[in-house]
Amino acid sequence: MRVTIAGAGAVGRSIAAELLENGHQVLLIDVDPKAIKIDSVPQAEWLLADACEISSLDEAGLTDCHVVIAASGDDKVNLVVSLLAKTEYGVPRVVARINHPKNEWLFNESWGVDVAVSTPRLLSALVEEAVSVGDLVRLMTFRQGQANLVELTLAEDAPVVGQRAGSVPWPADTALVAILREGRVLVPSADDPLEAGDELMFVANQEVEEELSRLLSSR
Repeated sequence: MRVTIAGAGAVGRSIAAELLENGHQVLLIDVDPKAIKIDSVPQAEWLLADACEISSLDEAGLTDCHVVIAASGDDKVNLVVSLLAKTEYGVPRVVARINHPKNEWLFNESWGVDVAVSTPRLLSALVEEAVSVGDLVRLMTFRQGQANLVELTLAEDAPVVGQRAGSVPWPADTALVAILREGRVLVPSADDPLEAGDELMFVANQEVEEELSRLLSSR
């Protein structure tokens, strides 16, 4: 998979290193010469250019790109890059970093953003996830389609404990995508039983989150 990252700061370089380790092709773009630290991620391609300009994105070959990550420290830049990537080049997946929570409302499909990542929200969600049992925790928002990645750890007295995953009447627009159990990640099948202590990961429309929470909450 070919990935272009706009913003070669510490965040962009860290993402690039992780993606390269997983076998992907990565191009890092930054307008600041001081950010072009090729030795820090030598396996990546590097481009000194302004990612907000069409000519730069043409040079980057965005037409052949599968994912664009707008990872700069400037929300305005990330929005412009996202919009250009989606509308001018039809990039299938656009992920954008939100630096300031007050700007979060802008990062949606209108600006070409498929997934918006807000560090403060993610950190607070991870804190909740670590301490909450029986409460539905929103981990990430997928702006396209208004779907969320949510998690719930089943309490011992949760009504679905002991039931098979396929027999639970999940709300519409809800998909159980993973079960985390005793350090393992399970891809759920219809016959898998649900156990107390399971961390259930769902992709769900935000409108059904309350219904999902009621279904899974303790008696």
